Amino acid sequence: MHFTSSIFAKLLEPISRRGFQALVDRHNADAYDKGFHSYDHLLTLVFAQLSGINSLRGLEVAWNANANQHYHLGTGKIARSTVSDANGRRPPIVFAELFAELAAGLDHQTRCEGRQMLRLIDSTPIPLGKLCAWAKFNGRIRGMKMHVLYDPHADAPRIIDITDANVNDAQVGRSIKIESGATYVFDKGYVHYGWWRAIDAAGSSFITRNKTSMRLEVVRSRPIRRKRGDGFTVLEDAEVRFASKGDSKLPIRLRRLLVKRDTGGTLTLITNDMHRSAVEIAGFYKARWQIELLFRWIKQHLRIRKFLGNNDNAIRLQLFAAMIAYALLRIAARVHKIKTPILRFVDLVCRYLLARRDIAAIEKPPPINPSKRQSNKVIGQAELAFA
Repeated sequence: MHFTSSIFAKLLEPISRRGFQALVDRHNADAYDKGFHSYDHLLTLVFAQLSGINSLRGLEVAWNANANQHYHLGTGKIARSTVSDANGRRPPIVFAELFAELAAGLDHQTRCEGRQMLRLIDSTPIPLGKLCAWAKFNGRIRGMKMHVLYDPHADAPRIIDITDANVNDAQVGRSIKIESGATYVFDKGYVHYGWWRAIDAAGSSFITRNKTSMRLEVVRSRPIRRKRGDGFTVLEDAEVRFASKGDSKLPIRLRRLLVKRDTGGTLTLITNDMHRSAVEIAGFYKARWQIELLFRWIKQHLRIRKFLGNNDNAIRLQLFAAMIAYALLRIAARVHKIKTPILRFVDLVCRYLLARRDIAAIEKPPPINPSKRQSNKVIGQAELAFA
């Protein structure tokens, strides 16, 4: 009889067991939990994400109730105390590096030669509340922040970093490896002049907003050949420099754009790009909204509001597991050429997670057992009855 893998097993196919074990060995991630390996831990946390489980007790019951699936997944039963211990001790770097590998593979599937290398950078808060007394407070929330470098063309995060809520965004931005020729778009929370110099020195561009304390003076005005964009109008285009003595030594040519949005409000954009048109630069900044949509999707469809532990390590592991689940869903949708809208596809995956059926035909009913031959006489009578 032909064997069909479960939907869950199909989703896990992009993860190389050998490659993952190399990550585990590099970071000695199985040092304290030898009976509950890192791969077992990964599967249980991704399973919790995709099945909507938000408690260790519920995870233990649901996972062990499907023991018939464990052999083909290469794992076994779990105990909630074991998962809890692993959540507190296993280094999150293993899951972080696995996500980076999956994100690189996702980007490779959609790479097109000659396209613009646009990189959007932003962060989203992860509120933890009073239950996590150790969480840092940044004046607005007590919790953590997820920082994302997002490729809008591949529709995929390329880098994920998780920090305390009080860590400055610019500090995380400076740690990102700069790609030559890329255009980085970020808000004024990531403004750091040293980082601007590094981006410019790498032959890359940045587009950001100015801080209110940033004093600029116009060197010369630039002609605006086309003012209207999609939902905005460019009011001003000028080459500028810093008015203050200390900042004026910044060895970068800067450009300031004044953009009026159709919905109201005016934005002031700063960039080192002296070649693209004003409308194109303003359009790149508008594309930054896509990363906000990503954050909204993640918070609505992944389990990052309730956690399976209340310590720093457990929360980091669950956040990285959530992003791994996201990457696996995106890869599956593209590899199997799923035409169903992504939200519908995610709902179907959650519904049939452990069902043994073809993921490419997840919306279709399962086929009739071909070993049972249907009687032509019965079919003919049925057709006559409904004629």
